[in-house]
Amino acid sequence: MDARVRVSAKWRRSRGLRPRRHKQKSAEDSSDGESSASDTWYQQHEVNDKKVDNITVAFFYKPRTLTLLFICLVAMLSFAFARNDDILDSNIIHGALFVVFMFEVVSILTFPNGPFTRPHPAVWRMVLGFGVLYLMILVFVLFQKFSDMNRFFRWLDPELVGQGPDLTNYAADCSFTFANVWTRVDVFVIAHLLGWAIKAMVIRDMTLCWVNSILWEVTEVAFAHLLANFNECWWDIWLLDILLCNGLGIFLGIYLCKKLEMREYNWASIKDLKRPRDKIRRAVLQFTPESWTHIRWLDPQSTYMRYIAMCVFVIMWQIAELNTFFLKHIFLIPTKNSLNAYRLLLITAMAAPANRQYYVYVTDRTCKRMGTHAWVFLAITFAESIVCIKFGLELFAQTLVSQVAYWIAFQMLTCLVCTFAIIAISQRRRLQRKQSASTVAMNGAVSSAKEDDQSETLETDETYSMTKKTD
Repeated sequence: MDARVRVSAKWRRSRGLRPRRHKQKSAEDSSDGESSASDTWYQQHEVNDKKVDNITVAFFYKPRTLTLLFICLVAMLSFAFARNDDILDSNIIHGALFVVFMFEVVSILTFPNGPFTRPHPAVWRMVLGFGVLYLMILVFVLFQKFSDMNRFFRWLDPELVGQGPDLTNYAADCSFTFANVWTRVDVFVIAHLLGWAIKAMVIRDMTLCWVNSILWEVTEVAFAHLLANFNECWWDIWLLDILLCNGLGIFLGIYLCKKLEMREYNWASIKDLKRPRDKIRRAVLQFTPESWTHIRWLDPQSTYMRYIAMCVFVIMWQIAELNTFFLKHIFLIPTKNSLNAYRLLLITAMAAPANRQYYVYVTDRTCKRMGTHAWVFLAITFAESIVCIKFGLELFAQTLVSQVAYWIAFQMLTCLVCTFAIIAISQRRRLQRKQSASTVAMNGAVSSAKEDDQSETLETDETYSMTKKTD
């Protein structure tokens, strides 16, 4: 029985379903390259609810449903009867936190794992749970007034009282001097570089990373009339942003991807290790990927639907980045506030499994259903955009329609050019590999023919010499 069939049957039995019967493929069927219905079913569940194949410590993977239920009951009893409920603000905060706790427990018990299983599938279920909670909060915000939401944020974080948006204009002094350039170097430069390194490890394609990097700078120029901090000097855009932060971050991320692709993954059980040093090392490695899959967004056989999917990916990436700046500008939240950090942490954690599921949905024809993480991520992006438009009508009333139209057209045109460029490069490399392979084959055939001729000549000479000795 094939490994895929065994895993799918095990998955169905774990959920009380009858295992499916799978017909044995003949040699003719297997040569067609067409996936069966069982392969399609397996692929969808492998990317949406991947199972742990090699369990080294069974204790951490056994179901603990009754234990979690007991912990929740004890926590509810202690919070309900052992705390002072005379302070309204404390009641609201503690109640909201316990709602989040209970929702995360339900997420661990019911949500799918997603495409990753390290360090533990429960981690990615919790990430999906936080994503669903954030989506519900955004939907709730849509039905509120701006004044009420502004007052709520000030109540949630008293440091926001009297604060305003970031109105710094970085293009006020564009003199290209060392002192002026050095004033732009701060902690956000390091965050910018590390951010692009993480993005490169998520996208795993050098060309697509550079497309997103350059298009983001174009996006900043297109919306600079709405957000003052998008105004930057030419050397800030090309030197600090594109070459230094984006470029080094992309090369660092792609370098780590190549290292992880070449790495040999052989996971030994922590029980089989004898030395404490090896056990600690194995425990630390649990927080590294189980395997690393090479990603190829485009190939010479790509259809026009792949081009559309690539354009959607690039534009959604730009919109998700724009939401970060518009949300903090509209709701008057400073850049250094912790609310921005929490949101970025959630979006980053959601982006990794969502990107993987979207990639499989786009590139694998047998996958007919988008993964849950990807669906929730797209819903969050659209919900944030709607929130920005609803509460920022006065800001968007100043929008220059022509610039936004040029921005959309430039995005689509850049995607088109880059797509065809990648396909052309792939076809050229493929042709070169075929030519080199045929050249090697021809050289091998010629060398083997020469060796055969030489062996025949030697045999003839030996036969002639032996005949001559006999005579």
